[in-house]
Amino acid sequence: MTATVSFPIDSPHGPRTATVAYERKGAGEPLLLLHGIGHHLQAWHPVTDILAAEHDVIAVDLPGFGLSGPLPHGVPYGLTTVAPALGALCSALGLKRPHVAGNSLGGLLALEMARGGLVRSVTALSPAGFWSESERRYAFTALRAMRTGARALPRPALERLSLTAPGRAALTGTIYARPARRSPAAVVAETLALRGATGFDETLAAGGSVRFTADLPGLPVTIAWGDRDRLLLRRQGVRAKQTIPGARLVRLPGCGHVPMNDDPALVARVILDTARSASASASPSSALSASTMAG
Repeated sequence: MTATVSFPIDSPHGPRTATVAYERKGAGEPLLLLHGIGHHLQAWHPVTDILAAEHDVIAVDLPGFGLSGPLPHGVPYGLTTVAPALGALCSALGLKRPHVAGNSLGGLLALEMARGGLVRSVTALSPAGFWSESERRYAFTALRAMRTGARALPRPALERLSLTAPGRAALTGTIYARPARRSPAAVVAETLALRGATGFDETLAAGGSVRFTADLPGLPVTIAWGDRDRLLLRRQGVRAKQTIPGARLVRLPGCGHVPMNDDPALVARVILDTARSASASASPSSALSASTMAG
């Protein structure tokens, strides 16, 4: 069940209050899940039960997305604001340096949280921020087109499209390799989330100059990329590995940009193996079994 929490965040105008929606289940070391731009926490539903068998799993709607409120007036949607806000969220929920897994924008935010010393491990699935300028423009154009389509489509037409496999492919084929696997209800819900995302435009604008350039020595980091990602091409994973030499670079065969639905078991295993590697008691057998991406 979705709950909300309000907590203070820093802003250029002094402390302000943010309100974030989240779902929490399981027990164990905390694991925070961060979705991508225009999405919502339900993106993680295919894997949360698997993860909750070992972890206290907290999936959140980022500020300005899903059921979370927008950032307070005057608070920018940049990395240097949102990542500390997520740290404040963790404090409000009693999470001390959680493991963090993020997809796309969420992956970039997870890495930024790691740069600030806020996490104990990171699994970044097709993270933003490792693009060339032409790749960034391509991705932003695709995202704007998806947003425009979501806002223009009347709900009855959306619901009719969601009932067929070709319709689900038309609506979500940019982000899933296997869009037909999505349920009609899930496709409708995520399209409405994209339509109603109050933080979309400001987040996209803030991302225009973003590049992640920091190394994260000594921290367990996995960069995982779907080999059928049509939004952020998998060669960006090689740049991520060059930026963070100690990271493990993992290929997700048959997966698109949002891989949790395309192969839940594989994605969950990658996240769990990364978290296990952060534990001093982890055994050698906990190493990643997913295939390593070749350059």
